[in-house]
Amino acid sequence: MSSISKGLKGLVVAGSLAITSVATAQLKDGLECRYISVIEQGFLANHVKYSDRNADLATRVTEQYLKRLDPSKIYLTQADVDSIKKDMANVFEKTKNRDCTFLDKAQKLVLERVQDRANFAKKYLGKDFKFDEKTEFAFDPDKKPWPKNSDEANEYLKKYIQFQIGNYLATDMKLDEAKKNVEKNYERAVKRTQETSQDDLLSGYLDSFARGLDPHSSFFSKDVLEDFEIQMRLSLEGIGATLSSQDGFTVVEALVPGGAAAKSGLIEPQDKIIAVGQEKGQMENVIDQDLKDVVKKIRGDKGTKVRLTILRKAGEGKKRFDVTLTREKVNLEDEAASLTFVEKEVDGKKKKIGILNFPSFYADSRRGGRSSAADMKKLIKEAVEKKADGLVLDLSNNGGGSLEDAVKIAGLFFQTGNVVKQSSKNEGRAEAALRDTDATVDWAGPLVVLTSRISASASEIVSGTLQDYKRAVIVGGDHTYGKGSVQSVLPIPNNLGAIKVTVGMFFVPSGKSTQHRGVDADVVLPGPFSTDDIGEKYMDYSLPPKTIESFISPDAYVKEGPSAWKEVKTDWLKTLSERSSERVAKSDDFKKIVDELNKAKARGKVIRVSEVLKDKNEKEKKEKAKKVASKAKKNEEYLKRADIQEATNVLLDLIQLEDGKALPPAPKQANAK
Repeated sequence: MSSISKGLKGLVVAGSLAITSVATAQLKDGLECRYISVIEQGFLANHVKYSDRNADLATRVTEQYLKRLDPSKIYLTQADVDSIKKDMANVFEKTKNRDCTFLDKAQKLVLERVQDRANFAKKYLGKDFKFDEKTEFAFDPDKKPWPKNSDEANEYLKKYIQFQIGNYLATDMKLDEAKKNVEKNYERAVKRTQETSQDDLLSGYLDSFARGLDPHSSFFSKDVLEDFEIQMRLSLEGIGATLSSQDGFTVVEALVPGGAAAKSGLIEPQDKIIAVGQEKGQMENVIDQDLKDVVKKIRGDKGTKVRLTILRKAGEGKKRFDVTLTREKVNLEDEAASLTFVEKEVDGKKKKIGILNFPSFYADSRRGGRSSAADMKKLIKEAVEKKADGLVLDLSNNGGGSLEDAVKIAGLFFQTGNVVKQSSKNEGRAEAALRDTDATVDWAGPLVVLTSRISASASEIVSGTLQDYKRAVIVGGDHTYGKGSVQSVLPIPNNLGAIKVTVGMFFVPSGKSTQHRGVDADVVLPGPFSTDDIGEKYMDYSLPPKTIESFISPDAYVKEGPSAWKEVKTDWLKTLSERSSERVAKSDDFKKIVDELNKAKARGKVIRVSEVLKDKNEKEKKEKAKKVASKAKKNEEYLKRADIQEATNVLLDLIQLEDGKALPPAPKQANAK
């Protein structure tokens, strides 16, 4: 952390945001209104596009704050919204003068409305309540106006409550129990709103300020920053369990293999944690507590003990017992890169295919910390040693992460060369390309990269770079997400959190920005995310795309020797795409995906409670089965995915083409059942 400097300003010092105190007062452990203007300036000093607090930005910040207060437009009326906008007029003058009373006023108004809706819900769910499965309503807050008054808000709430009741009935719950659960949901909303701290209010405003700049700038409170760091380094110190909040209970969703909870043999998925205590002292009831507060009590330093009171369903009854666990370092292996081999037969010969499942670009910046690039290098070495004939790199669920690791991972597949250029706040300054400098070609064989509409950021750098060098065939959704911007996380001293700010736009070697357009697939597959509302261009205030001159490096190519790799030819892509289309057309799995997409498109944003009753039970059973499944079972289900199987089929075709063989006619049925 940088030290506190004199004067009132925000600046970057050694990769962190330094803020000053006022006069000689010491910084307290928590946000205060007097720091807000400084942190706003910290965003503006680093943001790639915006530098000034002007009227346009003030309007965007106000809109984002209203979204935060009532994202579903269930509570506030148009008059309430107008009142909050009036209080937030000249918002930057207010924060500059350390006046944050507008936040308190808005929160007080929200609490009143949340209480109003909770009272209405209780009344509506009384003895005369009738469930109507024919209920339909449009649920798209961005296209729905704020209700004119409380009566209009309550009319909408009636339909929303019917939907909530339908969700519970779809799990085979009786109507009376479903009514109680919905009523408790609104009571908990009141409780959560009442318990909103000043720190929460200020954090919420700062996050709204950040999102007024662009979709990917944000403010990390100290709790959010801790979660972010855990995800990036794939480790934490705790009991090794994934937790969720359900109907006021903290529920164990899954156990991390090798973690304290799994090794104890005492805790199972779907157990409810109803009380938490440290090694000494009393147990504290955690029913109806916010999940982040419960998690905070359970996490702790390695070697310390935590006590849990567990409630477990046992037959028709319930079993309650206490467990004491010693916290350990937990490695989040499910988020790490992994390699699986499958064998396929082509022309009577067996081919070994390596499938690299790569869900995120993680990186622990601490000395000796784990790196996704290092993990990938080891896995590719294993693929070479085990004589794999080809590799599928699965980025289909990868939303990005470490830029440095993206550069290194792209470079595993060619010699040396440019990977990405990043623009900066200073438009006139020429940015040097980030390049792979390791001359080793770790994998020189046939390569398919699997993507989808949710492959984003670092995934788009890797897939776009490999496509530009004609090093791989991109298979998957019509295009990737389209996030072509780079963010830096700058910690704030005194444990006040961090700012995540967009500091540049990135370009792949062809000179194209992936912003909005994404990376186009060479072989397009139907996918569950191929809908019109998934992508960067649909986000609030997304930055416009740009193009620069190409910076492809000739030294990436290797024509001779053991490291030589073959460029993907244009006529190959046409052949691969045609053969894939034939297989996809005959696949029952892809037919289901297309049917679901068409059904969703026809339905639009209209929710039909009758369809909730029909669909939800089956989906919940599948999701629950996934959570309790062993690692081997999860991998088995993963390999059955239609896109994984078809990416493998495309790779088998590519292997044949690279070997100079003519492809046989497309098979009648590609996907094994």
